[in-house]
Amino acid sequence: MLHTLYADGQVPPAVMSRVLSLRGSGVLPVAGGEVMGEGLRVRVDRGAAFRAVLAGGAAEYLMSSGQMQGCVVLNCPALHPKPNTPTPDTLTLGQLRTVLLADHMGALLRRQGFSVSYCPTLPEDSDIITFLRTLGLDWPTAPANWTNEEREEKLQEALENSPYRERETERGRRTSGGGGGGGGRKAEEGENEGALRVNLKRVFQEEGLLGYDPSLGTCTVHRDSISQLAQLDIATADCTVATATVLHVTSCQDEFRQQQIAMLWRASGATHTQRHLVCGPVKTPGSHLTAAQYLQLRRGQMKEASEMKYGDQVEGQTWDDIIRVMTSATVRFELLSTVHTSPVTLDVQREGSVSTKGPRGGVFVMYNCARLHTLFDSYERGVGKGLYPEIPDGSELDFSALKEEGEWLLLFNYLIPFSELLDQSGQALDCDGGAARVNIKTEQICKFLVSLSKDFSSYYNRVHVLGEPLPHLFNQMFCRLYLLRALRELYHSALDTLNLPPIRQL
Repeated sequence: MLHTLYADGQVPPAVMSRVLSLRGSGVLPVAGGEVMGEGLRVRVDRGAAFRAVLAGGAAEYLMSSGQMQGCVVLNCPALHPKPNTPTPDTLTLGQLRTVLLADHMGALLRRQGFSVSYCPTLPEDSDIITFLRTLGLDWPTAPANWTNEEREEKLQEALENSPYRERETERGRRTSGGGGGGGGRKAEEGENEGALRVNLKRVFQEEGLLGYDPSLGTCTVHRDSISQLAQLDIATADCTVATATVLHVTSCQDEFRQQQIAMLWRASGATHTQRHLVCGPVKTPGSHLTAAQYLQLRRGQMKEASEMKYGDQVEGQTWDDIIRVMTSATVRFELLSTVHTSPVTLDVQREGSVSTKGPRGGVFVMYNCARLHTLFDSYERGVGKGLYPEIPDGSELDFSALKEEGEWLLLFNYLIPFSELLDQSGQALDCDGGAARVNIKTEQICKFLVSLSKDFSSYYNRVHVLGEPLPHLFNQMFCRLYLLRALRELYHSALDTLNLPPIRQL
C-alpha cells in the first residue's frame, strides 16, 4: 500500500506534520507519532479526548451532525382499509414489523431535521389505535365519521383523464387475436367491462422510473386503491416543500401491490418521489400468531419473569407501566434487530420466558439503562448524607484518571460515532441511484444498543464507580460519573428513536 501511495514506499515527514496539526470537531487530540517502516504510527491523547467529549456534557455527540431539510411521508400499506380498517387480530406479524419500522424511521428522520408525517390516518378510538398506543406508537387519527370522499372523487376523475388510462380501443387490440381466448378470459372481460384500467408499465417507462417490476402491466382501479391514493394525497398536502419523499414501508408479500399503488398515484398526476422499503417475512415455526396474540404472549412472559424476580411487589400502575414498556422493548428488538430485507424467526413457544438479563434484546438494554439511573440515585443519596461533594465542573477534573481500557472503549466505540449513526437513514434516501427500492440499515440502532449494553455491563461489573468517600479518590470517581452520565444520555437518545421511555429502576 505504501508503495502505491509514495514512490519510495516511505511516508514523508511532511505528512506527519499535517496529521499533528489537525484540529476540529470529531478529530481526536494527538499526543504524538512517528514515521516507521510500516507506515505512520499516531498516539492519541486519551486524557485530552475524554476532556474534549465529556467536559461539555457530550451534547454535540448525541444529536445528528447535520440538519437536513425536506418532507417525508411514511406510508404503511398494512394499515390501509381493505375495505375495513385492520384490527390487531387481522394484523400479521410481517405487517406489524413494517409498522414498527415506519415508526422507527420517522423518529430517526425527525432527529435529522426532516418534517415527517404518517399515512394512513386511522379512526380515533379504534382497536388498532389502542393496540399501537400500547406499543408506544403515536399514529395520526381522525374522527370515526371522517371521510375523504371529495378527494377520492378528484383522484378518480384524474385517473379517468390520465394519459395512461387504457381506452376501450386499446383493450380491444390487446385482447383480440392470438386465439385461445377461452370462456374464462371472456368471463373476466365481461366482469371488467367498463372498469377503469391504467397501463402502469407505460407510467414507469415513459417517466423514466427505475426499479419497478416489468410485469406490472395494466391494472384495474378498485375502490380501496382510490382510498389509499386519497390518504397519500392528504398526507402530502401539508408539506412545506413542492416535492415530498414518500417512503412506502411494506412487506415482501405486498411489494407488488404497493408498486401498483405507487404507479397509479403517479398516473393521477402526483410528482412526489416515491421509494419502497421492503421487509422480509416473520416466521414462527410450529405456530401461527396474529399481532394481538404475539403481544399478549410477550406481555404474559414479561409479567411472569418479573414476578419470578421481584415477587409480590409486581402490582399496581407503576409495574403495569414497566411491564408495558418492557414488552414493547422486547417486541421492537425482536422485529427490528434484523436487516429489514431478511426474514425474522421468532420463538413463540408459550412455555418459554423472557430473560431479564440475557445478553441480547430489548430487556437487556432496558435493564442496563436502569442500572445507570440506579447508580446516579445512589450518588445523590450519598451527596444528601454528606458522603460525596457535588460533581464539579468538568474543567476542574483531570480526565487522565480514566485509564481503564473499558472506559476508552465506551467513549471511542459508542459516544463518539453515535451522531454519524443517526445521519445514515436520511443519507440513504438519496442513494441507490433513485431506484424504487431503498435499503437502509434500520437494524443498526438496535444492534448498537445491544453491543453498548454488553460492553457497559462488562465494565460496570468490573469497576466500582462509587468508591470510598475519600478526597484523593474523588477525581477519578467524578471522571467516571461524567462518562456514565454521557452514556445515560446516549441511552435516552437512542431509545427515543424507538419510542421507548427509559425505566428508572428494575
